Amino acid sequence: MTPKKELEKSPVRMAAEDRRQQILDVAVQLFSQKGFRGTTTKEIALAAGVNEAIIFRHFATKSELYAAIIDCKGEQGRMHEMHAQIAEAIAARDDKRVFETLAFRMLDFHAQDETPMRVLYYSALEGNELSQMIFRNHIAEVHKLLADYIKLRIREGAFRKVDPMTAIRGFMGMVMGQSMLTRFFTEAARELLDINDKQAAERFTDIFLTGIRVKP
Repeated sequence: MTPKKELEKSPVRMAAEDRRQQILDVAVQLFSQKGFRGTTTKEIALAAGVNEAIIFRHFATKSELYAAIIDCKGEQGRMHEMHAQIAEAIAARDDKRVFETLAFRMLDFHAQDETPMRVLYYSALEGNELSQMIFRNHIAEVHKLLADYIKLRIREGAFRKVDPMTAIRGFMGMVMGQSMLTRFFTEAARELLDINDKQAAERFTDIFLTGIRVKP
């Protein structure tokens, strides 16, 4: 293919990519409001201002569209940044920074965009197998990473002997519970505990590390 022909085709390809992203953006909003079963491709097409056939040109099935949304949300820059910061803290054996970074980044991620959480719980409640995909590809990976870190710190004598995955489940429970309460029960949750995400990350980390660190 000549350079000229490549240039001629480039705008078409970019337009198609933009259209695909537009469909994803519209679909995730509808899925987060009405669930997977409650949203039709016809509704997505109408909201996106396109013919329904255009959706199937980019996504062969509704399940493929749903999977693309999951991948898109999981690959956002904030998530990559979080993983990089945690990896740096792990390498430095900075326990406080490891868990504070995870907690704050997760709380901030859901504060900025609640659609991933809504989509996850809708798909789980509907019994959609894609909720398992979200869990395995994103949530479980974070659990495994932190559980491995706890195992390492136990071997090094910094943490007492606990079951690593149970410990992480407890820590993640604090973080996700805070995120759900502040997102979905905002005013009532603040009446019980009025703290910002940074304060929550610091307090949860302090409680968690106090429980698993070896006493001096």
